[in-house]
Amino acid sequence: MKEGNKQILVMGGAGYIGSHTVRHLLDRGYRVVVADNLIYGHREAVDTRAAFEKADLLEPESLKALFEKYVIGAVVHFAAFAYVGESVVKPAKYYRNNVVGTLNLLDAMLEHGVKKIVFSSTCATYGEPRYTPIDEKHAQNPINPYGRSKLMVEQIFSDYERAYGLQYIALRYFNAAGAAEDGSIGEAHDPETHLIPLALQAIAGKRDCIRVFGTDYDTPDGSCIRDYIHVEDLAEAHRLALEKLEDYSGCINLGTGCGTSVLELIHAAEEVCGKSCPVELAERRPGDPARLYANNAAARAILGWQPRHTDIRSILSTARQWEQHRRF
Repeated sequence: MKEGNKQILVMGGAGYIGSHTVRHLLDRGYRVVVADNLIYGHREAVDTRAAFEKADLLEPESLKALFEKYVIGAVVHFAAFAYVGESVVKPAKYYRNNVVGTLNLLDAMLEHGVKKIVFSSTCATYGEPRYTPIDEKHAQNPINPYGRSKLMVEQIFSDYERAYGLQYIALRYFNAAGAAEDGSIGEAHDPETHLIPLALQAIAGKRDCIRVFGTDYDTPDGSCIRDYIHVEDLAEAHRLALEKLEDYSGCINLGTGCGTSVLELIHAAEEVCGKSCPVELAERRPGDPARLYANNAAARAILGWQPRHTDIRSILSTARQWEQHRRF
């Protein structure tokens, strides 16, 4: 949907998945404006080919200024708080930013005649899985405020489609992982909560150990099974979703469809690095399902999407390259 001089506005484009998506769009000829409040994002992660504006979802005037300064054709919306544990103890922060902030964004969009949006949603909207692999028809019953805030936004989009003609695709990710293949951008969370960087940092001696929460699940090795999807595959899915907005609105899962257990991932990381990983076994965490992986048939059929990185060692290798040479 490269419509003349119109640009793609990427909200939260200085974050992990956002920065990879920005680069992917630029590489394919899109003109991109990145907006980020830099609370969690990194200015260094933003490709220099993109315009950058500091803006905040909770500052409507800063959003209005974006749409007045640039001719925006569509929005890709990553800007959200995403720490599940924090959402439980600070729900107001999550509902205000993720829900009220999105309403502010939609107000600015509609005021300026922009009705196309691709949204970063999450498998956390499903809650405890009733079956796996999880498809889009699975009941949605999120068990934390983070997941509920994302589900609320999905429901808002559905209402806005009927009332205002909004064209939207909400992409429900499973576990984002990996880094750019050239090692130039990757995960840089503070605090870091994702398993792959934690394991790689433990192997490199940057952490004392990695904690494995629960080894008594009903899985082959007793540890939780998750679906790790490479960040560049996610980036491609966002572009494909942008290109599909004319004919489809709705929600689509993004995952490889393959499950990897926590212990399998740690062993794979040891193989990739050629060193052992110090591990501390701990009790289960409340709300951690035994298995969580996607049925991605809808993404393949609707978007024509095909994940390229389906081997966990390939994903780990890109993450390791980033960890060894990270710039921020």
